[in-house]
Amino acid sequence: MTTMSAEHTAPRSHSAVAEARRAARAFLEALGQPAMGREQADTVVLVVSELVTNALRHGGGAYTLRLAAHPGTIEVAVEDPSPRLPRMRTPDLVDGTGGFGWHMVNDLAHDVVVTPGPGGGKTIRALLPR
Repeated sequence: MTTMSAEHTAPRSHSAVAEARRAARAFLEALGQPAMGREQADTVVLVVSELVTNALRHGGGAYTLRLAAHPGTIEVAVEDPSPRLPRMRTPDLVDGTGGFGWHMVNDLAHDVVVTPGPGGGKTIRALLPR
């Protein structure tokens, strides 16, 4: 049973990732009592940041962020218009081209599911402890 959900859609902008982090913090604060621990909240915001960054960088430049609270779990879902599925790659320690985020999301979440969209695009869902 979902206790609360929220949606945030934005095109590419200099502040898109910061806006997504603010939206996630506002969502978590609105959950009320029992309050989510700071570490769990920071983990949710980190996963939001990584998934939105990846959607902007690799997914076509636009995204929709959906957040839902379930008993014991926070669901972070990011939809983008690209049908290209994420892949693990070796992190780049020399040129700074990334490769850390997808590993991090998979390590922090209990479950990560990538669902291709019916008309293209995809949705990535990460389930995190509440």
